[in-house]
Amino acid sequence: MAPLHNRISRRELKERIQNDPTPRTTISFYQYFRIADPKTFRDKLYTHLKVLDVLGRIYVATEGINAQLNVPTAYFDALKKYLYSIKPLNNLRLNIAVDDAGKSFYVLDIKVRKKIVADGIDDPGFDMSKKGKYVNAEEFNKLTANPGTVVIDMRNHYEYEVGRFENAIEIPSDTFREQLPMAVQMMEKDKDRNIIMYCTGGIRCEKASAYMLYRGFKNVFHLEGGIINYVNQVKAKGLENMFHGKNFVFDQRLGERISDEVIAKCHQCGKPADTHVNCVNDACHLLFIQCDECNTKMEGTCSQECLDFIHLPLEEQKKRRSGIDKGRNVFNKSKARLAKLK
Repeated sequence: MAPLHNRISRRELKERIQNDPTPRTTISFYQYFRIADPKTFRDKLYTHLKVLDVLGRIYVATEGINAQLNVPTAYFDALKKYLYSIKPLNNLRLNIAVDDAGKSFYVLDIKVRKKIVADGIDDPGFDMSKKGKYVNAEEFNKLTANPGTVVIDMRNHYEYEVGRFENAIEIPSDTFREQLPMAVQMMEKDKDRNIIMYCTGGIRCEKASAYMLYRGFKNVFHLEGGIINYVNQVKAKGLENMFHGKNFVFDQRLGERISDEVIAKCHQCGKPADTHVNCVNDACHLLFIQCDECNTKMEGTCSQECLDFIHLPLEEQKKRRSGIDKGRNVFNKSKARLAKLK
């Protein structure tokens, strides 16, 4: 039996994909449905996707599947056919990336998790099947034109920082599990108003809409397919684009350019900028916004401390970061960690 996990170093895999001229298409999808045996489902999925040279990050849980991946463009139809052969995934919406060079992933990781979105909900009475109403791009634009409609951004603060819909409310938090009770509290006095929730690809706002209904809200909507599907619909139908800036994505691209506007600022000098980078110091890897000038001046580091660190002898660097795993900081931009840049 072929191995069901990657056995090649990630550094080598990254170099391979950077040098590979094969056209690849980046897509994302999710589906909430009951999976009785996530481990078996995961192994079958890995076996089939490996044959198609799929790369990406996929989470499988008893509540469903959440996937961000890329596939050789020539195999896209084969991938679609395979996914649709899984009954709960038949006719699944596949969100195709807006701004894509096919270098979004370089390894295939499929992991079994407790949930496909960590939400902190442990109430057995919560039911994902009772969710808010879908709205497409055209419906979203019409509803948001009504001043009585509330638009809630269900993404992390660092996603909201670089791009968002007009008049969208930020839920100022570091994690989705923190956002859910905060959203309820913020809207407690407006339970009868139209509330539209959105996120990157739809998975978080769909769960959030179900949670809001569970907590007694009446008119809850969520943007079908999230920002990615919205932008694709706007382009296809010639609609007005109500999204400003960049759409942050959780892969090697770190963002999709949606509009020409730059609404964020460099975390080091304060100039307009919306390019996310990871500090090059292997003992840090903080995710932050850095303009080109500061990137050159700071050599891709987030602070003087990290700049000094990368100029230490390599053996000294290895010694100082021994036992420290900073890989998780690749997508860590908590407000507490960013405070050191101010």
